Amino acid sequence: MSEQHTPRSLIVTFYGAYGRAAPGPVPVAELVRLLAPVGVDAPSVRSSVSRLKRRGLLVPARTEAGAAGYDLSPDARQLLEDGDRRIYGLPPARTAGGWVLAVFSVPEAERHKRHVLRSRLAGLGFGTAAPGVWIAPAHLYEETRHTLERLQLAPYVDLFRGEHLGFAPTTEAVARWWDLSSLAKQHEAFLDRHEPVLRSWESRKGAPPPPEEAYRDYLLALDSWRQLPYADPGLPAELLPKGWPGARSAAVFAALDERLREPGGLFVSQGGG
Repeated sequence: MSEQHTPRSLIVTFYGAYGRAAPGPVPVAELVRLLAPVGVDAPSVRSSVSRLKRRGLLVPARTEAGAAGYDLSPDARQLLEDGDRRIYGLPPARTAGGWVLAVFSVPEAERHKRHVLRSRLAGLGFGTAAPGVWIAPAHLYEETRHTLERLQLAPYVDLFRGEHLGFAPTTEAVARWWDLSSLAKQHEAFLDRHEPVLRSWESRKGAPPPPEEAYRDYLLALDSWRQLPYADPGLPAELLPKGWPGARSAAVFAALDERLREPGGLFVSQGGG
């Protein structure tokens, strides 16, 4: 397991891909089995599940057979549903869609919430237009609203929709609002890691993918990819530099998703839990 793939992140990725479709809680023993192919040992699974429980993302429950297991909390399900719109097949943004602006003011007595607000808006993919004024493509409005309400930060924020009318060209403004060089490097790192995996699968002919191998490669690709649509929130293609690697990385992930997700699900179902 590389430094990029932490046990907690991989557990969340598993629930997003397969676990939330389970008919009931996922037994702890099953989580141990399902995290082993991506290099997570049993103690790491158990300690990471405990942390996710403390964060309110997983809730303990018993399976029909009486085994200890975990299900997603309602907040976690909402989080994953919001994420689906970014991770799977989000249509490219267009400038005609406009922008959503988040303008916030936090009293000095609650300044710790100012840091939380900034980090959450950055985590949603917002860029900084000015101190206290954050900007993102307008299609992020619903997810932003859900997130701020869930974290009880909505009273400090006003949300607006709008157009950029000047004075700098919008392409120049976007380059100020986001660190495009850093975003490009993240896309390139994903390609370096996972494009060779796709090419390897494409070179195989005939036999269906072995379930465990497909599951391993898919879970690692999804765990890498699901961070990217938050760092790069679907900025309009016409506002990005020539040769932008985002479209290519999205195509690689889509191809891995199409090829490996269903065969990987066979490995999940083999446990019968």
